[in-house]
Amino acid sequence: MFSIPSFVAPTKRILLIAIVVGIIAGIGSLLFFEGLKWGTAFFMGYLLKYAYPQEGQTITEISQWSGPDSLVLLIPILCFGSLLTGILVTRYAPEAEGHGTDAAIKAYHGEGKIRRRIPLLKALTAILTISTGGSAGREGPSAQISAGFGSMVAEMLNLTPKERRIALTTGIGAGIGTIFKAPLGGAILAAEVLYTRDFEAEAIVPAFLASIIGYSIFGIFEGYNPIFTLASQWWTVQQIPMFLLLGVVCAGFGHLYISTFYWTRERFKVLFNRFKLPVFLKPVSGAILLGILVIILAHISPEGEMVGLASLGSSYGYTQLMLYSMVPLAVLILLPFMKILATSLTLGSGGSGGVFAPGLMIGASAGGALGMILHLINPAYIPLETVPVFVIVGMISLFGAVANAPIAVLIMVVEMVGSVTILVPAMAAVGVSNLLTGEKSIFHEQVPTKAQSGAHRGEFDRETLEGIAVQDAMSPVSKVISLSPDDSVCLVRKYMAETDHTGYPVLEDSRLVGIITNHDLRNSLISVELSQMIRDVMTTHLHVVTPESTLEDALVAMVTYSINHLPVVETESSDRLVGFLTRTDILKTYSRSSHSCNILAIEDQTVSSRTINN
Repeated sequence: MFSIPSFVAPTKRILLIAIVVGIIAGIGSLLFFEGLKWGTAFFMGYLLKYAYPQEGQTITEISQWSGPDSLVLLIPILCFGSLLTGILVTRYAPEAEGHGTDAAIKAYHGEGKIRRRIPLLKALTAILTISTGGSAGREGPSAQISAGFGSMVAEMLNLTPKERRIALTTGIGAGIGTIFKAPLGGAILAAEVLYTRDFEAEAIVPAFLASIIGYSIFGIFEGYNPIFTLASQWWTVQQIPMFLLLGVVCAGFGHLYISTFYWTRERFKVLFNRFKLPVFLKPVSGAILLGILVIILAHISPEGEMVGLASLGSSYGYTQLMLYSMVPLAVLILLPFMKILATSLTLGSGGSGGVFAPGLMIGASAGGALGMILHLINPAYIPLETVPVFVIVGMISLFGAVANAPIAVLIMVVEMVGSVTILVPAMAAVGVSNLLTGEKSIFHEQVPTKAQSGAHRGEFDRETLEGIAVQDAMSPVSKVISLSPDDSVCLVRKYMAETDHTGYPVLEDSRLVGIITNHDLRNSLISVELSQMIRDVMTTHLHVVTPESTLEDALVAMVTYSINHLPVVETESSDRLVGFLTRTDILKTYSRSSHSCNILAIEDQTVSSRTINN
C-alpha cells in the first residue's frame, strides 16, 4: 500500500488526490461510454433493426431515423439484459441496483467507502440495462463508477477519512462532468447533490481539477463538441412569464416523477416478498411490463409508436429531435407520463442506471409541449424558434428541482447544449420549480445539512446522543463564568488565558442577552481595543437549547451554525440561563456513555457464556 508522505501540505495532498481521481475517472468513463455505445448498436441496431436517433446529429442525419420493422424481439432483448442484471446485482453487488448517484451519496455520508468490485459491476449492469432498452441514464452509473475509483485511490494511498470522502465526491463530479462533457457543472454537482439545503464547499476545487482532467481524456477520443446540437433559437424578456409558468409545470411533473418512482419500487419489493419470488427475476418483471406497454402503443398509432420508442434507453436522440422541433405535439404531451412510467418500471424493479437522463427527457418533453401549445395559441408571442428554448429550460427546471441541485444542473445543461443565452429564462424557471418542489428529492440518500451527515459528525453515534439529555452534560449556571455587557474586552481575554475556556454567556439583570467567544473577538474590527465593552462585540442572535433537549439536538445546532457553545435556558423562558454546553462537554459525556455501554456489553457476553457453559 502506498501513502502520501506526511510532510506534503494538506492542500497539495488534496490536489494530488484530484489529479489521480481525474485520470482514472476519465479512462473509466470512456470505457463505460464505449461499452454503452457498442451495446446499444448491437441490441437496438443489429438485433432489433432500429435506426434510432442520436444526440449531436445534424438535422439531415437525424431525419433518417426509423423505427424497427417489427417489435417482436423487443421483449426478449429487454428480458435478456434485465435477467443478467438481476443475477449480477443479487449475487455480487446489491449496491449496483437502481440509480448509482444515490449509492455514491450514501457512501459519502456513511463510511466513505465503496467496495472494489462495484465500479466494474455497475458499469456492466448499466450497459446491460440501458443498451437493451431499459429506461435509464448513464450519469448515475458514471458517478458511482468514478466514486468507486475515488474510494479505491483513497484506500491505496492510505488517506484520512476526510480525504477519503473528498476523493469519493471528487469522483462523483469527475464522472458526471466527463461523460456529459460538462466539467464545470459536474464539479459543482459534486458539492451540491449531497444535501437538500447545504453545499460541500471543500469538494469544489478538487472536483474542478478532477473533472477537467477527466473531460480532457474523454474528449481526446469522443471529441469536445457539446452533447446536443442546436438549430436557430431565441427568446425575449417579454416571454419570461411563460418560462415562470414552465417552472410550475415542471414542478408538477417533478412531484409525479419522484412519487411514481418510489411507489413503483416499493410495489415490486412488496410483491416479490409476499409471493417469495426469486429476487433476481424482479428486473425481468419490470422489463416485460415495459415491453408490453411499448408494443401496445406501437399498435395504436404512429405517434404511439414514437412515444413508446422514445421511452426506451436514455432517450437523448429524441431530446435532440425536440431541439429541432421535429416531434409532434401529441407525442410531446404523452411522453413525460410514459417516460416516468418506463423509468419507474426499469429502475424501480431493480434495473441499473441513472435517473438524470430520464429526468432531462421528462423536462424536455414537458417544456416542448408547453412551448408548442403557446406557439399554436399565439405564434407572434411564441414563435417556432422559441420552442427549443422551452425544451432546454424544461430540462433544467425539472431535474434541477427534483435533484435539489439547481445551480449544477443549470450549468451542466448549458454546457451540454453549448449556449449561455438561455441562462436568464432557465434561472427563472428552475427558481420556481425548486421552490415548489421543496426538499422532495429523487435522491433519497441526500441529507438536509452537514449536521445530519456522518461525514461531519466525527465519532458521534446518533442513537447514543439521542439517549442523553443536555442537562446530563451541561455545566450548571452556578459553575459558569458569566459576564456583563458593560465589562471590557480585556476581561474576556483575561478569563480566556486563565481558564482555557473560549466562550462565556453575557447576562444583564439576570437575563441572557448574548454570548462572547474568541470567534467574536477575532471577527470584530475593534477587537484590538481592549477597553471596548463586551456589548460592542458580543453575539446577540443566540441559538439555545433546553435541559430536556438531547445531545443530538445540540450537536445538530452546533454543526449547522458552526458554533462551539450553546446556552441552556429554561423551557418556559428563553432568556433565563440554567447552564452552558460546549462541544467538549458533549465529547466527554458521549465517551463516558459509550464506555459504560461497552462494559455492559462485555458483562452480558460473560453472563451468556457462563450460562451456556453451565
